[in-house]
Amino acid sequence: MARALVVYESMFGNAKLIAEAIARGLSIWRSTDVLEVGVAPDVLPSDLDLLVVGAPTHAFGLSRPGTRKAATQYQKQVLSSGRGMREWLAVVAQERVGVEAVAFDTGIRFAPGSAARVATLALRKLRFEVRYQPKSFDVVTAIGPLLDGEAERAEEWGRAIAEASFSHN
Repeated sequence: MARALVVYESMFGNAKLIAEAIARGLSIWRSTDVLEVGVAPDVLPSDLDLLVVGAPTHAFGLSRPGTRKAATQYQKQVLSSGRGMREWLAVVAQERVGVEAVAFDTGIRFAPGSAARVATLALRKLRFEVRYQPKSFDVVTAIGPLLDGEAERAEEWGRAIAEASFSHN
């Protein structure tokens, strides 16, 4: 059976909610696991055929240790308190070539920058098969919540990726 992995970084829970919604959409066509980036494996399983990565947009792109520390000014307990997506993408390896990948982010609508675009560039450098455009999901403020309907939109996006990916394989 086809297998997907959704890896997310989340400070306030918004990217986690989107990751879980995407996984629900993907799970119609494939076995899907969801992992916080701090516990994601450095070497991807050999049976993986789709990787989805997501993170909040911080300072125009993926977070850095300083922007993650700044996030604790809004809320003391954050979900992703260790390494971030930027650091994981610097070390992750795939056991086989041809793994498809796609990225998403969360952020305030019309704010500049995109963590998903930066992640997509990293995925291409790592030689993942990037066939799908990155997607942004909107939050009301820097700490959330998600705008109404974003979780549903994420689930539908996951379903669409699963169907498109399934037709490629």
